[in-house]
Amino acid sequence: MSAATTRETPLMKQHSEIKSKYPDAILLFRVGDFYETFGADAVIASKVLGITLTKRANGAAAYIELAGIPHHALDTYLHKLVRAGYRVAICDQLEDPKLAKGIVKRGVTELVTPGVATNDKLLEHNTNNFLASVFSIEDKMGVCFLDITTGELFAAEGKEEYIDRLLESMQPSEVLISKQQQAHFKKQRPDAYYCYAQDDWIYQYSYAHETLLQHFETVSLKGYGIEEWKVATIAIGAAIHYLKDTAHPNLQHLTQIQRIKEQRFVWMDRFTIRNLELLHSNHPNGHCLLQTIDKTLTPMGGRMLKQWLLFPLTDAQEISNRQGVVKLLLQFPSFKTTLQSLLKQTGDIERLVAKIPLRKVNPRELVQLQRSLSQVAQIKESIAELGLLAEESFPQEYKAIAAIAAPIQSLEQVQSLIQNSLQDDPPAVLAKGNVIKAGLNEELDELRNIAYKGKDYLLQIQEREIQATGISSLKIGFNNVFGYYLEVTHVHKDKVPKSWTRKQTLTNAERYITPELKTYEEKILGAEEKIVSLEHQLYQNLLDQILVYIAAMQGNARQTAILDSLLSFAVQAEDHHYACPTMSPEKTLQIKDGRHPVIEQALPTGVSYIPNDIQLSGEDLQIMIITGPNMSGKSAVLRQVALTVLLAHMGSFVPAQAAIIPLTDIIYTRVGASDNLSGGESTFMVEMLETASILNNLTPRSLVILDEIGRGTSTYDGISLAWSIVEYLHQHPSQAFTLFATHYHELNELEHKLNRVQNYHISHQEENNKVVFLRKLKKGGSHHSFGIHVAKMAGMPKTLTDRAMEILALLEDKRSEDKLNDKIKKVNKVNYQLNIFDGLGQDLKEIKQTLHAVDINTLTPVEALLKLNELKAIVKDYQD
Repeated sequence: MSAATTRETPLMKQHSEIKSKYPDAILLFRVGDFYETFGADAVIASKVLGITLTKRANGAAAYIELAGIPHHALDTYLHKLVRAGYRVAICDQLEDPKLAKGIVKRGVTELVTPGVATNDKLLEHNTNNFLASVFSIEDKMGVCFLDITTGELFAAEGKEEYIDRLLESMQPSEVLISKQQQAHFKKQRPDAYYCYAQDDWIYQYSYAHETLLQHFETVSLKGYGIEEWKVATIAIGAAIHYLKDTAHPNLQHLTQIQRIKEQRFVWMDRFTIRNLELLHSNHPNGHCLLQTIDKTLTPMGGRMLKQWLLFPLTDAQEISNRQGVVKLLLQFPSFKTTLQSLLKQTGDIERLVAKIPLRKVNPRELVQLQRSLSQVAQIKESIAELGLLAEESFPQEYKAIAAIAAPIQSLEQVQSLIQNSLQDDPPAVLAKGNVIKAGLNEELDELRNIAYKGKDYLLQIQEREIQATGISSLKIGFNNVFGYYLEVTHVHKDKVPKSWTRKQTLTNAERYITPELKTYEEKILGAEEKIVSLEHQLYQNLLDQILVYIAAMQGNARQTAILDSLLSFAVQAEDHHYACPTMSPEKTLQIKDGRHPVIEQALPTGVSYIPNDIQLSGEDLQIMIITGPNMSGKSAVLRQVALTVLLAHMGSFVPAQAAIIPLTDIIYTRVGASDNLSGGESTFMVEMLETASILNNLTPRSLVILDEIGRGTSTYDGISLAWSIVEYLHQHPSQAFTLFATHYHELNELEHKLNRVQNYHISHQEENNKVVFLRKLKKGGSHHSFGIHVAKMAGMPKTLTDRAMEILALLEDKRSEDKLNDKIKKVNKVNYQLNIFDGLGQDLKEIKQTLHAVDINTLTPVEALLKLNELKAIVKDYQD
């Protein structure tokens, strides 16, 4: 121990010892009515929380920085620290300071981090707060997503690209990684996630396997379907270890592992999630799809709907089951109204249940849980009644709701336990008292009588003694020296019984005590403390009894969330006239009068969305090329097709008059422009990377949405790239459905060269040199950009737009001279191979060998010019 340490005060010595165990966390150290921070922690806390930074004497160790917060305001300040990205260790007093001998015993009762936050102020009620854990071995990566506030635990295993997509979708608040793999993870995803590195020994399969067996109290993991997922098992084990290491030993609400199987869901990469604005709008004050379709009435329903949005189904039967429930809700409006009424009164069962093992559920929340369980039981009863009324005429497709309702349990035992134990309207804070219902515990009832009816009892003693002694002036009083006493004036002191004990003589009176009064005094003085202690004990016993039913309550919450999400679909369909799509195994996409779900609902009152028809088939129309300028509405058409396909795979009805949707396994989009300047990537590079990812991962059931590909470079380069991409998609064995929007009118020529390509444009009207875009999709390509007309609509100065028209006329004359269109018509059709060098001549093979031998990392500019000259010579030799 250092000399400086020995010179510290006892309090600061204790602080230093505890802080040494949590060096990377801000330590909130309970001292009396305050949580104090010292040293570097105090400097950080004062800046983040906006509190005063002072100094405290620390014995011979001079002074140390100090910043404190009131203990009752912990939740508010904790929220700010965690949101700022800090880990916070809460150090409480573990004994009553009044009873402590010497320094009060203290210890960390909870370590709060962004991914392990249970306080309501740190959480969004409709969003999970996931702690992610990742681990990789060679080319395989495992991941788990754990929400300690709901008890949900998801696991997956696959290639790094797949795990990246899951991380992007689930948006964890914190990611756990081994120290050995930390550098690689952060290099691949700079500043993307808040990360915490754990020791490498935690990431051993044997340790992780044993950790899970102990937690779930099983002899095998086969029942959870992850026995073969060794990398994912390590990730889950590391997460469980972390929770226990952060002072969360009670994890009985983590009862199951839900597998995320890649083949079960429609694949959408992070670009698609961003481009389609599924979770967040790319524009200030804009709306995303989730905000638009979320009509859920419970927080757990809102969280489930978000999961459905990110993981659309690929199984036709599962989709049909969801559609069946939506149809039923629309056909039986009275039942829909009943379900809405019951759900509105249902609380967040998932998060309420999760607080029980964590011992963070307060009495008022427990009563709310009981009432919510009652609502869920009534939901099941109403579904049963509906089934009885429908009898045999009940269509088979509607019966999916019975499968949802079947697992719901009435849980009358839990409801009775809470109802019989707690007051009907208890306080939110247990320490305030009056939590336990009268009649549950005799001792508690007696203590309450003493504490709250003590004055009445004392008056009874006084009246009884007056009658027994005949001392009419007798009074009962109290002071801190003798406690309760009987006061008798000197006139009547001869009447005092011998059993009384004199304690004090005054000028005009004598004070006495009796055994009965002394006994009652002991009772009444300790009653309030005993009441608090006994109520706490009875409350904890109640939680112990309820713990047995955690899995059943979570099951009820899950089924209720499903019903809530499907009810949301029904409300959306009814309010906005959505149609039930037909899911087809055939390669056919037909949308009649399709609309964009987000734009439609954002339109001003009285303005109708102009619908459009879309029809693709594998035989004669695989690729639609939609030409026209920005502002015309072509991008909206592209997005609405993707969103319609997505909604259909969620089991929702779709914004259309009718729709036939092919079962799709991947939705790809390349929409809009974005830079990755911090990564050294320009808009054009990002565009090319995203497009390359699409072209390299096509499947026969992919849907590809491309918007303005090639616009980030010169016109001729852009046209060439766009042209080549369409050819590649047309020739690719997958023949993936593609909608390709572009302002390059030259691509219209592809319709005549490729048999499954057709041109479309957004129609318009021209009046008095003004253009009005009609938002209607028409067959045939557009031959005008109308860019200058759009500039006029945006309010550009008239002199500027007039000059632009003059320059355009000059350029078009020049372009006519160049006969660009004639040249394009002479472009030969190309047969694409997966490798550009396969099947080519000897000259290109030699060029290939030369290029492969070049190390571009060490090549100087002069050497590059010489190498280029060498390649030109090779080409010239073969041309000669």
